[in-house]
Amino acid sequence: MKPDPRDRLQTLMGRLRPPDTPPAARLRATPERSNVRVLVLIGVVAALVAAGYLWLARPRPHETAAPAAVATLTGARPATSQSPVTASPSVVVHVLGKVEHPGVITLPPGSRVAEAIKAAGGVREGAKTGPLNLARKVMDGEQIPVGVPRPTPPPGAAPPPGAPPPPGASAAPGAPLNLNTATPDQLDDLPGVGPVLAGRIVDYRTQHGGFRSIEQLQDVSGIGARRYADLKPLVRV
Repeated sequence: MKPDPRDRLQTLMGRLRPPDTPPAARLRATPERSNVRVLVLIGVVAALVAAGYLWLARPRPHETAAPAAVATLTGARPATSQSPVTASPSVVVHVLGKVEHPGVITLPPGSRVAEAIKAAGGVREGAKTGPLNLARKVMDGEQIPVGVPRPTPPPGAAPPPGAPPPPGASAAPGAPLNLNTATPDQLDDLPGVGPVLAGRIVDYRTQHGGFRSIEQLQDVSGIGARRYADLKPLVRV
């Protein structure tokens, strides 16, 4: 029996057909859609991170330029800090008499008479300071005589700051009592002032280099507003 020509044709075509690709090979040749999505998501995240870095790293104008620009537009002058004006940090006194280097001395505030004498070279050998209160604070512009009589002020003039009352000094009857020259006994005679308060007035006068105004009586311990009102017309400086 002769073979059917159609069977031979099918056999020949079966030999020429390429073998089927295994399923695993087909999977390796074509990536899955989920893998593509992951790659796309990673790319988007990387792009966002790069854009954020570029935004933060951009150059910015100086912050102080804005107030200056506003001041220019409004015509206002920008405020500048100014250092406060401070008072003179020193006092100047004139030391004369029996010291090594008499003359004008510059001292720091709060200096004492003893420090002024030391700055003038100290007391000469054999000389004495006399009635000077070496612990008293000096005042700017005052004169400190060492071992010599203090120059007598003109009649009616107040004594220099820190000067002790002259011997036998007394006020004229009915005249206001000078707070800078009055003795403790004279102060004791004032109404409402006893020995204790008179001593406080003298101590205040010594410590502060004399009274500069009658109002300073109120700084003395024991002198209130009522007592000050009684003493005010009876004293002077």
